[in-house]
Amino acid sequence: MSSKDDGSLSEKQSVGAEQLKPHVASSKVDIAAQLTAGKDITLTPEEAVRIRRKIDWHIMPLMCILYMMQFADKTTLGQSAVLGILQGDHLSQAQFNLLGTIFYVFFLAFEYPQNLALQYLPVGKWMSFNIFVWSVALLCHAAADTPGKLFACRVFLGICEGAITPGFMLVTAMFYTRQEQTQRVGWWFLMNGFAVILLGLVAYGTLHIKATTLMPWQWLMIITGIITFVVSILFWFFFPDSPTSAWFLTPEERVLAIERIKVNQAGVENKHFKSSQFRECIRDPKTWLFFFFAAISNVTNSLSNQRQLIVAEFGFSDIDTTLLGCVDGVVEIIVIFCTVTSATYWKNGRAYSGALAYCVAVLGAILVNTLPSSDRIGLLFSYWISITSIAPFVVMLAWVGSVTAGHTKRTTTNAIVMIGYGVGNAAGPQYWKAEYQPRNRVPWTILAVCWAVSGALLLVTRWYLARENARREREPRDERYDEVYITEVREDGAKVEAKVDKVRATLSRLGMRGAADGCAQAFLDLTDIENRDFRYAL
Repeated sequence: MSSKDDGSLSEKQSVGAEQLKPHVASSKVDIAAQLTAGKDITLTPEEAVRIRRKIDWHIMPLMCILYMMQFADKTTLGQSAVLGILQGDHLSQAQFNLLGTIFYVFFLAFEYPQNLALQYLPVGKWMSFNIFVWSVALLCHAAADTPGKLFACRVFLGICEGAITPGFMLVTAMFYTRQEQTQRVGWWFLMNGFAVILLGLVAYGTLHIKATTLMPWQWLMIITGIITFVVSILFWFFFPDSPTSAWFLTPEERVLAIERIKVNQAGVENKHFKSSQFRECIRDPKTWLFFFFAAISNVTNSLSNQRQLIVAEFGFSDIDTTLLGCVDGVVEIIVIFCTVTSATYWKNGRAYSGALAYCVAVLGAILVNTLPSSDRIGLLFSYWISITSIAPFVVMLAWVGSVTAGHTKRTTTNAIVMIGYGVGNAAGPQYWKAEYQPRNRVPWTILAVCWAVSGALLLVTRWYLARENARREREPRDERYDEVYITEVREDGAKVEAKVDKVRATLSRLGMRGAADGCAQAFLDLTDIENRDFRYAL
């Protein structure tokens, strides 16, 4: 293989020896390889737990707060539906639906550029910049007195959101093992539920603001915009870009943090774009299974913008609808926690946990369509049952990160998945038409079908990955990357070589002997297809 092929390994004659050794420039490998190469690292189980706790306490609170605010901000539109934005001639139902679509149209248009930025730029700083612009755009909503100005504000929200979820997926994969990732993704994603509760309480308060020229929905935009602005500043100064530069870890702890995730065999980060990994991502069947899942499952995400209108059409007042919206958040928290916990501790049960949640959601949609209009309590509880549909997408986000290796491939896969997410969300608002109100039987039928298909896609993805694992088990072991060296050029021009060690002893002490074979590949920035010792999490 040629060293010119996007950083692939090349053969080089070793000095004073008869053997050949694989050799690669330091700029071509994962940054973790440059930090750990040539070092004899010992990581005890106690140290691994200590490092994980330190990471949890320093990055999870910021991730949770930011994810709560970004979800609250983009669903302010739905909350505004009962706070006066549809009153008078300010905005029609069709324009309201278009506001939901325009957000995701620009999310789609800028998703891949956003992921390229995450590839080349510091992840934490780039997300901070986007959330700052986001907060300014949200504050501008309050001054938007025409549909055109509101459209412009939603455009900037859509552009900026493209950096948040992919950035969080990258950071979670950088800091946590595959076993830990599903639970951590669940932690920051269930903040959507807290966002709904926060939004409901703020909206309830705005309805009681009197003697002002601003309407309640404008106050909602101002309050949430100010909170998000503060969060963006905190994020800029306190959120790390990767384990190799995390301010809260000592230099020794950074090495141990890297060593802790070596079992992933997926690396940490590489700022060198590799076209071979991009091509592999496009040809990989699982990429498109995740894409179609993201697209179809998020056609139903329009429910988040329509939920206030739906509950109001069950026969509840604006005040009651606003307070009942807080219950939506509680239900989201419960179902995400239960589904993510099930996916974490149910051995190879990610797809099964997601499919089970979809079965419950389909039941809720059927009940909403069949119960009589007079049974508003039954309709309300059926609607709450359908909220379980949000949980499987959380499982999928963590699953994508744990079955994809190679930094360029990972960022490209994240972009494709989030493009699918944008396609689904852009299409979703268009079937909530005034002619289907108040029972919305056609939209609820569409929801049920999409949930059923999404559950089936999860099971098909699991079958495909299990078949690939079985095929790799039958293959002879790939020894090409057992002894690999990287080269760095010092300031004085001298070249220094360091070995990327297999560290069998370290993994054995951690009780992961099976993972020791092939761990030299962990930080060579190989893809999951190139690294034949890689096994897909099910």
